[in-house]
Amino acid sequence: MALQHPDSWVIGSDQAAVRVDASLGELILGKPGTEAYCIEQLRGCSGQTLSFVTAVAVVRHNGDSVHEFTDTTQVIFRTLDDGTIARYVAREAPLDCAGGFKSEGLGITLCESINGVDPSALIGLPLIRLSKVLRDVGFELP
Repeated sequence: MALQHPDSWVIGSDQAAVRVDASLGELILGKPGTEAYCIEQLRGCSGQTLSFVTAVAVVRHNGDSVHEFTDTTQVIFRTLDDGTIARYVAREAPLDCAGGFKSEGLGITLCESINGVDPSALIGLPLIRLSKVLRDVGFELP
């Protein structure tokens, strides 16, 4: 995208969830894609603390300017039974969300707590830090 619009600023962002398993170590959870895999991911999240890591790049091809940063938000999931997981997946269909979880919808009911610097980061774009980067490159906000 930046090559097609060399004078424009392009913002890219994506997120993964990280769960630590006693026997397997760190497990990276991306977007499940299927209902069955989403249910499997959420079973693994039950009663666990996950780190949702959001990576952001702000790029302008003209001038070779790149600004990159990450934001990590800790989510502690309550203990989830199979009925709760099935109802959540059926109602929310979070197949395109890291870890099969959307905090901005019914997913909030799956949590005991959420800890982070920027509340918008968990929905996929840390707007507080992004605003700072945009101000630093010359945008007037607001």
